[in-house]
Amino acid sequence: MSNSFAGKVVVVSGASRGIGYAIAYLFACHGAQTVLAASSEANLTDAAQRIAATGAPGPVIVATDLRSMSGCEQVHSTVRQQFGRCDVLINSAGATRAGAFLAQDDEQWHDGFALKFFACVRLCRLFWPMLQAAQGVVVNIIGGAARTPDPEFLVGGAVNAAMANFTKGLAGLGKRDNVNVNAILPGLTETERVQTLFEQRAAATGVTPEEARASAIAREGIRRLGQPEDVAELALFLASDRARHIQGTAIAVDGGATPGLY
Repeated sequence: MSNSFAGKVVVVSGASRGIGYAIAYLFACHGAQTVLAASSEANLTDAAQRIAATGAPGPVIVATDLRSMSGCEQVHSTVRQQFGRCDVLINSAGATRAGAFLAQDDEQWHDGFALKFFACVRLCRLFWPMLQAAQGVVVNIIGGAARTPDPEFLVGGAVNAAMANFTKGLAGLGKRDNVNVNAILPGLTETERVQTLFEQRAAATGVTPEEARASAIAREGIRRLGQPEDVAELALFLASDRARHIQGTAIAVDGGATPGLY
């Protein structure tokens, strides 16, 4: 453990498990006061207890529906009342569904944008004055589908592409307001969510989840699935003073799976 983020308030959405939890855990281990936001109070309580057990500052949890404006306002209100500052905002919430395009109705599209895209937009807007005052950092956790469309992941790809565009545009405002804004594009990462995606892809293509997993790994030519800690380490770096000259960039953490030039 170190104290490189001691005195800093770090807000992480989608922090109850998976990549969001790994990010919150790592920041806490470096001395940050973390605020964990997600929908499940039980999962958040468990996550906070595991972090506090390391001797790190005990996280504050906010169990709320980030799909709604009121849920995002609850996170902001909690931080404003308890700390009055926000140094780092990590937008990691989102669970867009895979599936066959013709079987995905409007509700799945609306849900995908509500939790991942609009929660990110709203939290950035709400926390921006605090981030500006702290000369802080925004890191948006997006996904490789922002760059590589997939016919069985059209909802996720569209949401990720919108987030990538939003992040790049917000970085322009960040240059004026001295707020660093960047994105991370995780590839296939070993979480409960990726197993769910394999199950959804399997249902859409008529194979087993195990076959869907093997096919995805072979198609992407990667040695292994990513680990949540792979993403967390980059998020920590992007929020540090060492990364202050990195602005408006999207970095893939995918084992080389992205086939394009950027």
